[in-house]
Amino acid sequence: MLTLNVIKENPEEVIARLAKKHFDGRQPIETIIELDKTRRTAQAEVDKNLAEVNSLSKSIGMFMKEGKKDEAEKAKIRVSELKEQNKSDENMMKDAETKMTQILLTIPNLPHASVPEGYNAEDNKVEKMGGPMPHLMPDALPHWEIAKKFDLIDFELGVKITGAGFPVYKGKGARLQRALVNFFLDNAREAGYLEVQPPYVVNEASGYGTGQLPDKEGQMYYANEDGLYLIPTAEVPVTNIYRDVIVNEKDLPIKNTAYSACFRREAGSYGKDVRGLNRLHQFDKVEIVRIAHPDHSYKDLQEMVDYVQTLVDKLELPWRILRLCGGDISFTSALTFDFEVYSAAQKRWLEVSSVSNFESFQANRLKCRFRGEDKKTQLVHTLNGSALALPRIVAALLEDHQQEDGRIKIPAALVPYTGFEYID
Repeated sequence: MLTLNVIKENPEEVIARLAKKHFDGRQPIETIIELDKTRRTAQAEVDKNLAEVNSLSKSIGMFMKEGKKDEAEKAKIRVSELKEQNKSDENMMKDAETKMTQILLTIPNLPHASVPEGYNAEDNKVEKMGGPMPHLMPDALPHWEIAKKFDLIDFELGVKITGAGFPVYKGKGARLQRALVNFFLDNAREAGYLEVQPPYVVNEASGYGTGQLPDKEGQMYYANEDGLYLIPTAEVPVTNIYRDVIVNEKDLPIKNTAYSACFRREAGSYGKDVRGLNRLHQFDKVEIVRIAHPDHSYKDLQEMVDYVQTLVDKLELPWRILRLCGGDISFTSALTFDFEVYSAAQKRWLEVSSVSNFESFQANRLKCRFRGEDKKTQLVHTLNGSALALPRIVAALLEDHQQEDGRIKIPAALVPYTGFEYID
């Protein structure tokens, strides 16, 4: 959530920057400024009236001592009038604050100056590419056919048990999943991230804290009886560890990693792009989260991007890094880099990670601050990234590592985790 100070300091700049995300901010920004004026005017009246009440309260005692009962009675009547007026002004303040918050929750984060102009994924900027590009035989199979051939993943069984988008992993398919989770967690720990194991359901306050609510309410699974949401990513519970917390400046950056199952309704998704593992309602992911000092958060972001690159390199996959344009960047993000790996059999790039800096946008919602040596507090910056999401990694591994004899070769770095070198 944008801070009121940012909006008030330069509203025209805020409106212009929001336009890069194709959000028309003029009306909401102007409304917020007017509501703030109303709130401040009411606050000034309350303060003035309270000062008069205090003064009159002292005079009432003096009047009574001096036997000036009429003057004391008039003062009491005036005090009563002022208190009634204050109730009205306080209600006006609360109403203005409530309306401001409601509007602020609908306004996206300001994009960083380096975010490219653009409307959709086609306008994203390729920053960097690497990894070995596979050259498959003409009869190479897509991952859903490989999964069927080796009995790794049963998509139909998942439909029977739950519905489309909830596959059942079997045998070496299940072992590959577990191996990737442990591989990603071990790498994160070695990179200095503290592993945590968070809940898979969160309350409404947590959803608002990281910006999933109200922006993505329709994309989350909701347990209405308990008022809880299934998490779309471990980012939500892990970042909320620091909700309403003041951390010490010397402890920044705080680095956490977590494995979780992730649940996304993906309403409106259809077509060839959702076949197989390309788009699921439940999937596994390892997340990295940083709570950072505002002065260093973009250095932290680059470190996170560099770290994710090491993972796709170790998995021997072709990859590219995209800087997301204004039309494709998320509601909460100031700057995002997406990692994509190449799916050779499908002949298309698949997103496997988003690494983002939210600056103080989430922190303002979370009320997450740090205290410096001067004892003053200020908002932290929050960052997160997938490191990595499993389904499309598995899809690319199966497709890109097909051998001429039909077997699937496991990358050397992953063999100690799988316990096997080939899927056959």
